[in-house]
Amino acid sequence: MRLKIASVALGMALTAGTQVNAETLKFAFQGTYNQLDPYSLNETFSLSMHGNVYETLVQRSADLKPEPALATSWEVIEPTRWRFHLRKGVKFHNGNDFNADDVIFSADRVRAEGSDLTQVLAADVKVEKVDDYTVDFILPAVNPILHSEWENWPIMDKEWTEANDAVKVTSASDTNPNYASLHANGTGPFKLASHEPGVKTTYTVNEDWWDEKQHNLTGAEFTPIGSDATRVAALLSGELDMAYPIPVQDIKRVDNNAGTSALTGPELRTIFLGFDQRRDELTYSNIKGKNPFKDVRVRKAFYQAIDVDAIKAKIMRGLSEPAALLISPFLFANSGDFSRYPYDPEAAKELLAEAGYADGFEVSMDCPNDRYVNDEAICQATAAFLARVGIKINLNAQPKAKYFAKVLASGGFDTSFYMLGWTPGSFDSYNILKNLNNCREDKGTASPFNLGGYCNPKVDELTKLVLSENDEEKRNALISEAYTIINNEVSHIPLHQQGLAWGVSDKVTLKQRADNKFLLKYVNFK
Repeated sequence: MRLKIASVALGMALTAGTQVNAETLKFAFQGTYNQLDPYSLNETFSLSMHGNVYETLVQRSADLKPEPALATSWEVIEPTRWRFHLRKGVKFHNGNDFNADDVIFSADRVRAEGSDLTQVLAADVKVEKVDDYTVDFILPAVNPILHSEWENWPIMDKEWTEANDAVKVTSASDTNPNYASLHANGTGPFKLASHEPGVKTTYTVNEDWWDEKQHNLTGAEFTPIGSDATRVAALLSGELDMAYPIPVQDIKRVDNNAGTSALTGPELRTIFLGFDQRRDELTYSNIKGKNPFKDVRVRKAFYQAIDVDAIKAKIMRGLSEPAALLISPFLFANSGDFSRYPYDPEAAKELLAEAGYADGFEVSMDCPNDRYVNDEAICQATAAFLARVGIKINLNAQPKAKYFAKVLASGGFDTSFYMLGWTPGSFDSYNILKNLNNCREDKGTASPFNLGGYCNPKVDELTKLVLSENDEEKRNALISEAYTIINNEVSHIPLHQQGLAWGVSDKVTLKQRADNKFLLKYVNFK
């Protein structure tokens, strides 16, 4: 296994020397790139692709440290008023000037119906224009991490969006895309040259970019390749300069091939399973008139029926770390205080019998098949483990576009049992509590990624306290209290943190971030 804890400086960089050759980078990912609307889908791959064209007020460096971007600086001028000073002289790709009006417009749009990024800015935060290059954010209460997720909030051109009748966000479930779904106009280092949804996307260099250029590309070409074998073969043959993810069973092959290398390291994403705990009757089950997942004994039975060590050894080939929490241990100081429920199928059977399901039951499971490392294989293994305790899983594995359109708020949270992966955009536990564990509304306006509707008002109360607490020791104690409740009630089943595995041609250097964002601005041909 090549997950080296000592390397967790939150980002592994391949050092680039003086670069003289410049070419078009050809790269592939296992999933498709469909929507160009930057607020359509809160998914790491889509966000990183948007990040080549669009920019944010605050960005993260290759080692994930926050740094200025479209905002040059910011200050807290009152406990509940933050002031952001905007970068002057920046132009969108169509030549329009970037200014405060674009920030205010983007703040409204990112919180509008259909947006999958509402968590980046609370609905009760007011945004005021001080002048063309100064914006104030007025908060209802103290929030020391207001901007912690803003790298995931691309700023759009107000004039361009309005002129093209694209103010309405195209949601992940919308089959009628607007102009912003098929075209892009950002301030970033690359311009969109062409886009065939789900087929191919090409970029050219923005020669007028405001920042210092760190790459030597003339352009880039992205192609989705869902087949692992085809994707790896294209890398090994030289057709691709970069491909990800590399299946764990092919890492050694990529490393041993002349001309390619495999980059591996820890990822901050946690893969987990969730249950519909909100509906009185499951939509996809043979149990009628009630919902088995409302009983904590059933949820715990599912948890103890799944052998994560076997998944690590046989499916992930060692490239994963079993998880006790929904957050990476690298992101929470008290993680060592928590441990997983033990794998114990006999205990699982007893719990099911106690809950009144001695003969088990049937339930459908939604799973993507092109989003996470070995996602469908993990779901198939989960189905096999649960079968041993009398649960029949009807697996519904789909490409991520169909999967997300079904299970997210825009699809009506249409799932009974599901897999999801999550990297907290703020690298902080508040993100986990707020997005995955706070009570939600059916419209998804609160905690929209709590797909199963887990709800405990005490956890919501603790989450609010976590947000406003500045003392680190007190804050961690509040987080621990919330996680203890969540674990006792089995809100979800954490599986593991998957490892990163990228395949790269020896002709290029790049930077691998621990959040699995691949950004073209760091790529150089030797």
